Amino acid sequence: MAKTSLLRPLATVAAAAVLVATGALPAAAAGQGTTDTTAPDLAGVRAALDATAAAGAPGAFAVIRDHDAAARTRSVSVGLADLDGTPMNSSWRFRVGSNSKMFTAVLVMQLAEEGRIDLDRPLREYLPEGTLPEGWTMTGRQVMEHRAGVFDHTNDLLEQAGEETTSAFEARIRTKVYDPRALVAMSVKHGVQYTPGTRYSYSNTDFVLMGLAVEHLTGQPYQEVLNERILQPLGLRKTSFVVPDQDIRGAHVTGYLTNDDRTKPLLDSTAQTGSWLWAAGAVISDAEDLDRFLTALMAGGNGGLVSDASLQQMTAALATPTAKISYGLGLRRITLSCGDVYGHGGIVQGFNTQSFTTQDGRRSVVVFANASNNGSVTQGLMNTLEPAFCGKQPVAPRTAFAPAPAPASVPAPVNSLPVVEDTRI
Repeated sequence: MAKTSLLRPLATVAAAAVLVATGALPAAAAGQGTTDTTAPDLAGVRAALDATAAAGAPGAFAVIRDHDAAARTRSVSVGLADLDGTPMNSSWRFRVGSNSKMFTAVLVMQLAEEGRIDLDRPLREYLPEGTLPEGWTMTGRQVMEHRAGVFDHTNDLLEQAGEETTSAFEARIRTKVYDPRALVAMSVKHGVQYTPGTRYSYSNTDFVLMGLAVEHLTGQPYQEVLNERILQPLGLRKTSFVVPDQDIRGAHVTGYLTNDDRTKPLLDSTAQTGSWLWAAGAVISDAEDLDRFLTALMAGGNGGLVSDASLQQMTAALATPTAKISYGLGLRRITLSCGDVYGHGGIVQGFNTQSFTTQDGRRSVVVFANASNNGSVTQGLMNTLEPAFCGKQPVAPRTAFAPAPAPASVPAPVNSLPVVEDTRI
């Protein structure tokens, strides 16, 4: 692949910087449709992270990076990286879950630019013979938008009646090695769920299919294609795809699975093959590499990953049934009070991540907690995005005729975002 250099400057500030320089930053250029890079509300971010830990996560962090003339990094960490008492470290590696879909989407867009896949033709034409039945006409674009009617195979793996989440994890996820085509076969058994293109329904199988297309069109294993086209060109040295190896190499946060029975202790779920999600969710990375990837992606043709035209397609997000949430080609768009941000979330057993950036790439935010299967933990992370991107909300003035409202028992965050469906919670 010819595009191998990242032309847009990237921040090189270390991820360990904590609560530095909070002065206002220059506003984004007019017409960009993005958030202004005003100073983040670090107190608001910390409050959301504290709530995340109180909800059941051993620890959590947020890393906020600005890529303007006054490039800087702000990092806020709370709690523990493991239950042995190690403080949370925002520079350590973790499983990114469905953030992996962004990497797979970039590979597909590169192949589309090379004329090797037409996203508006039936995807089955670009898959190994027999992967999808002949009557399945959904296009690659519909699959990447989660509008293809493909049943999510993870429903079969995680939600069988009578089994708790931890039991399912030990029985079918931690050490099992699945062939990607076997995952697709689980989905196919359920048939097409609706007429492709008529509605939105998030499905991890969609990006298993796109990973299979990448392998089929290149003749290489997914891991090799990912290394050659994204990780090596961008210098993402802490990002890897090691399926079916179970370990996370190097310094990493320990992930914990929340028991359905909350009286039981958290289960260390760090070691797992990742094969149950494969190209839809098995990437391992860290906050700095996710920032570098997102910044390069949003730079379009100047970023070394995809062309401006491809980026425009990826960010042309369609509405979903969830308020403030839209979805494009492997990218989620969230509407905040100060504008739209793009990225993805990822909830994989023991790890919970949200990674987003402004459309102009001037600010990225990566938030993380080391617990899953807990909707309150995910909600806490979602609540960091508004203060991280938009800063402190102004307080409405109160007139003499308007008494202060009685304080609620648990005050709701301003502009709270809904939890989204990166996997079953």
